[in-house]
Amino acid sequence: MTLRGARRETARAPLAATPAGPHIVGVIVTRFAPSPTGRLHLGHAYSAILAHDHARTHDGRFLVRIEDIDGTRSRPEHVATILDDLAWLGLAWDGEIVFQSARLAAYAAALDRLRGAGLLYRCYCTRAEIAAASLAAPHGAEPVYPGTCRKRADDPERPYCWRLDMAAAATQAGPLAWTDHGETIRADPLAAGDVVLARKDAPASYHLAVTIDDAWQGVTDVIRGVDLFAATHVHRLLQALLDLPTPAYHHHPLLLGPNGRRLAKRDGAPALADLRARGVDGRAVADDLRCGRLSNPVDDA
Repeated sequence: MTLRGARRETARAPLAATPAGPHIVGVIVTRFAPSPTGRLHLGHAYSAILAHDHARTHDGRFLVRIEDIDGTRSRPEHVATILDDLAWLGLAWDGEIVFQSARLAAYAAALDRLRGAGLLYRCYCTRAEIAAASLAAPHGAEPVYPGTCRKRADDPERPYCWRLDMAAAATQAGPLAWTDHGETIRADPLAAGDVVLARKDAPASYHLAVTIDDAWQGVTDVIRGVDLFAATHVHRLLQALLDLPTPAYHHHPLLLGPNGRRLAKRDGAPALADLRARGVDGRAVADDLRCGRLSNPVDDA
């Protein structure tokens, strides 16, 4: 196993929502929040182990949240498999599992608040239109929305998503920062463009739902892969706009396979369920991952 290095990035604000379950000031709370759209692989296991161990090391709480608001791709059978995988790894969570599909009213209330502040607008563009409009100014792997619908007249009869007017939002929030592994990072949400906060086919985007739920659950430390580092700029802005607390962030390196590429299902990364079915010792796998070893559980199974 090799690790793809991470950069680092927070600040604190008063809690503005009632957390799920008992939360004691000063107690570390982490979470693992997979989407039940497929099976977990070793990269997911690594992230879950880091979050679990951080909480346990500090006598804190480790929560599990199922991010299932994508109704077209989420599957109940994947939820059961995820929980079996965590138990196989020897990871025990605290409290009840939270399902985002039961939290839609909270996301709707946040959207209402942002609309009331004049920070959202309807976008009717298709992905193809956005990609074509972005060709003149490419920005990273994903095209940044060029603001086509920002001044377009509303037509509620057409399918639309809700986008955040990033320039207006950043102006309202002012300078922001967060900490990652203790290093202060200045937030630059403008680089993300006008992100979607409610999709045409889902009541909330990842950005909105994860920000609200981390605050509601009293999460103090967010431990996730460096591939989500850029999203934290947006999350920090939403925390400021919605008067939510800012957790400490710990973006960890990604696991890389023998080919030097990030472990992913499309590249044949072994599913934890397959390793379980082959009789692999899950606790041994977890210990190997803690020690930076990946090859043995895959090659020897």
